[in-house]
Amino acid sequence: MIDDSVRLWLDDERIAPSGYYHCHSVNEAISRIRFYEKAHVLIEEINLDHDLGDYAKDGGDAVNILDWLAKRQTFYPVKIHFANPVGRRNMERILEKHWPKDEQEF
Repeated sequence: MIDDSVRLWLDDERIAPSGYYHCHSVNEAISRIRFYEKAHVLIEEINLDHDLGDYAKDGGDAVNILDWLAKRQTFYPVKIHFANPVGRRNMERILEKHWPKDEQEF
C-alpha cells in the first residue's frame, strides 16, 4: 500500500530520519518523484544534502535536482541539511530565484 504523502531524503551518507524515504542519488530521487506523482502521492518535502560522493556519478550533486524541478516548474517544499557554504549558497540562489516564497525553508 502506498501512503497518501511522502517526504524524501537525498543523502549519500546520513541515514534518513524516521518518516523519510531515503534516496542516495539525484537519478534515484527523480525516479521516486515521478513514481509518487504518477501514484498521486503528495510530496510534502524534499530534504537535500549537496555533495553526494560516489553517488554523484548517478545524476550529479543535489543542485541538479533543483535545476530539474525548476525547469519543470514543480516547486515542492525543499529543505537543505548540509554545511558546505558554497554548495548551500548555490542551492539557496536557485530556491530564491524559482520557488514561491511560501515554499522556501532553507
